[in-house]
Amino acid sequence: MEAEARPPVWMTLLAFAIIYLVWGSTYLAIRVGVHEVPPFLLASMRFLVAGAILLAWVIARRERLPTLRQWVSISLLSIFFFLLDYGLIFWAEQRVASGVTAVVMATIPVFIALLEIVFLRARKLTFRLAFALLMGIGGVAILMNRSLSAGGAPIDRVGIVAILAAAMSWAVATIFTRKVELPLSKMVNSGAQMFVGGIFLGLAAFALGEFRGFHLSGVSREAWLALVYLIVAGSIFAFTAYLWLLDHESPTKVGTYAYVNPVVAVVVGYFLGGETLGPRTILGTLLILFSVVMITTARAKKPAPAAKAAAEALES
Repeated sequence: MEAEARPPVWMTLLAFAIIYLVWGSTYLAIRVGVHEVPPFLLASMRFLVAGAILLAWVIARRERLPTLRQWVSISLLSIFFFLLDYGLIFWAEQRVASGVTAVVMATIPVFIALLEIVFLRARKLTFRLAFALLMGIGGVAILMNRSLSAGGAPIDRVGIVAILAAAMSWAVATIFTRKVELPLSKMVNSGAQMFVGGIFLGLAAFALGEFRGFHLSGVSREAWLALVYLIVAGSIFAFTAYLWLLDHESPTKVGTYAYVNPVVAVVVGYFLGGETLGPRTILGTLLILFSVVMITTARAKKPAPAAKAAAEALES
């Protein structure tokens, strides 16, 4: 049997550029949008539309839709992945810079590693892993600490706590993903989760009263463009590039975007969003990214490494 021909180099480079740059820049798009559209409502609009488009695509291709049992699993995961994770991210970006949000969300592998150590027993707490965990915690502490003279104002604590809760929610959902029955097709699975997640976010927006006093006519062109960018570039194009790369490159290579996205978000936020980039942000970012690299390259006792989980941390 002949080996499958490798795709052209330019296609691979383009796909990597998309997941690096697009997913890294979505954090600024979120911040632009939540200045004018209530956060849970904006998140609902993003994922309802993106999920509907992906589901329409798989239906047109006559792929098999989820079974009833799989819909139950999808609904459970959507609560953690979308209602809690993205809902809190969108809410927190009203208070926290987009670059810092991306950096703190990079702690997802830290939480996954802790869950693997404490609950799954899939990891052993080695010196390397303990050191990496401390570095990640130290990076977050530097961003939040008001007494530390590190240059630059400390980040809003409530916002940071919300982002940490979002990262923990994603980590918990990642663990659940290994235990529940889901569609084999990544496109079906993701489209269904986005769509159901969008429904949950819409219900949360209604419960929180975000529809009261909100008028579509009052939303500026910039906010609408940010939403379109999140839907088309962040949730459709980038995710398609991500799935394509998983079929042609190793998960370790694809997972490098987990390190690159926060850096892109910080740079984009600084140059295009007017966000500050002081010594505190730089030091906290370096410590967190150092922690993530050490954790995701460490070996697990079982073939369920945090590197793979981090690589599945979808666009924000």
